[in-house]
Amino acid sequence: MGERDRLLTILTREQGVLRAVAGGARQHQSRMAGRSGLFVVNDLQLARGRSLDRITQVETIATFGGLSQNLARLTAAQYLAELTLGQAITAQPQEELFVLLVEHLQRLEGCTPGEVLPALVQGMYHLLAIAGVAPQVFQCCVRRVRIAPDSALVGFSVAHGGVVLDIPTLPPSPILCAEDIAALQELPQSKPPQWGRSQRCWLRVEKLLRAYAEYHLDKSLHSATLIDSCFQI
Repeated sequence: MGERDRLLTILTREQGVLRAVAGGARQHQSRMAGRSGLFVVNDLQLARGRSLDRITQVETIATFGGLSQNLARLTAAQYLAELTLGQAITAQPQEELFVLLVEHLQRLEGCTPGEVLPALVQGMYHLLAIAGVAPQVFQCCVRRVRIAPDSALVGFSVAHGGVVLDIPTLPPSPILCAEDIAALQELPQSKPPQWGRSQRCWLRVEKLLRAYAEYHLDKSLHSATLIDSCFQI
């Protein structure tokens, strides 16, 4: 690699995660510069190399310029991208994961500042669902009984896989209020969750899903620490 080149990590539909060299991408006036940035959907042609592939042709299909115009939207997008790469597989098709990430980036781009957190949290849940490890939010993971938003003494157990009724033999878990339970139960739906819930509620739910994702994917989410500074209350 030359000092004007850039090494990219790329999520593809056909071959999962790839690493490839974008020649001259660090040059200001390079045609490759804008096409090798964050959150750009490209049609790429690659030349196989001994250790790294090299991009030989690129055509931009979509960009998400609105993400960089707001720190909260950009941080949430980076968060979802990191969670996506944490579960993506190399050398295997990732069509569903690719489409889902693009869908949630589009949602984030159109969010107002107050809508970013619920959009982020729902994106996290949907990505965990694709990985097959989404938390149970409708019934107790231990007793298998239905949990309604107004149920009393409902906790959230990372190790057991989601919401649990207060069971003396289980380790202590965060007790959820009715608003938290209702928010969690909105996440599996395809339409956006209710924007009117309090930001404190969505911050609590984000922290629950963050701990859950890091436990089940065995990976720290470094972008998540920026959420704490973006949404201080």
